[in-house]
Amino acid sequence: MNRSETRKVPQQRRSREMVERILAAGRTVVLRDGYDAASTNRIASEAGISPGSLYQYFPNKDAVLSAIVGRYSDDVSERITAALADRFDETGPEMVRATLEALLDALEENAELLRIVADELPRNENRARAEALEQRVIGLVSAYLAARPPQLRNDLAPTTAAWILVRAIENLTVRYVLERPAIDRRAFVAELERLVAGYLLDA
Repeated sequence: MNRSETRKVPQQRRSREMVERILAAGRTVVLRDGYDAASTNRIASEAGISPGSLYQYFPNKDAVLSAIVGRYSDDVSERITAALADRFDETGPEMVRATLEALLDALEENAELLRIVADELPRNENRARAEALEQRVIGLVSAYLAARPPQLRNDLAPTTAAWILVRAIENLTVRYVLERPAIDRRAFVAELERLVAGYLLDA
């Protein structure tokens, strides 16, 4: 390794550390103050740096929050798709239940950030990521249904059914986590299982 490469390593490490510091501060600020009240000045203050230092890494507030939401969306996407992929060869209510539990775990772990994304973030700010996640999950569900597990309705169209299921379950689980209705989680999952079974299976 030559001298210039030696100098680059600590500089790159410091840059990564600074980015992590800014993102951690941005997450704290947006969860504490909300999307509209978050600002580069507040984020910089929380990070213990000057606004000028923040601007070396992010051009504005939206860029910081976009990076935070991007990481959150990627994490949720990976956990849901992994849960589906791990059970691709399974059938029956156990597969449905395990996937629903994985989805709820991922959403509940960062419920306050989910609230910001669902209720405060301008829709166009998160639309591309949300659609990418939905299409990824829809693709997996469609492939699973196309494999024709036993007992599926004969008239089931995999792509159509996948779109309907993913959209319905996404909306129901998000609202369950955010609204916290007086419904036990096990009862909620059981009702979703019945909904899925009633839609997919022959009577």
